[in-house]
Amino acid sequence: MKLFVLSASLFALLSPSLAHSGHDEQAPLSGESDWATRHMTEEHHISNFDPGAFFTLHDFDSSLSWSADEIRRMYGLDDESNKGVDEAKKAEVVRKTLEIFDRDLDGVIERAEWMDGWREGKRLEDFGLGPGHHGDDEYEYEIHHFEKYHDENTKEEDLTHPEDIEHFRKHDELEAAAERQEQLDRMPIVEQNIPQKFRRY
Repeated sequence: MKLFVLSASLFALLSPSLAHSGHDEQAPLSGESDWATRHMTEEHHISNFDPGAFFTLHDFDSSLSWSADEIRRMYGLDDESNKGVDEAKKAEVVRKTLEIFDRDLDGVIERAEWMDGWREGKRLEDFGLGPGHHGDDEYEYEIHHFEKYHDENTKEEDLTHPEDIEHFRKHDELEAAAERQEQLDRMPIVEQNIPQKFRRY
């Protein structure tokens, strides 16, 4: 359900851009070797989009600019798949991306800077760190596993791949943690929260 809502929202966001991709300010993205195209194809399953839609989709806080944190998120630098990448490399990704598009050197990429840069032929660099995983666990599982190996007719007993098992193990852990928290919330006093020196025995 969560994926459906996300997909519907994404479609609603991109539909106007796709419909108006003939406008001068929103020329369609092209070039199969381009990192943005690879990212959209592999991470969002979208192959036809324009630079304005790409920018909006990755403007995670809707501020009309990309901060260093948003660049990190877009490239998936904090994703589990990049946990072995050192901070110096991650900082280099952010620095080089800002060097390409941040004209006024204020540390963010405004939408106008992105659009101007795109028109001039500037592109996001491929740093060899993958397609940029930036969804939550549910989204990543749906996009990278369920859609590849299962479909709407898959029964629960058919979900036997290691990825399926790990995914549902995480679900079970979250549910168990939520139940424990609910029990604690119902208690008037939680003894474990009282510092040892204040406890009476």
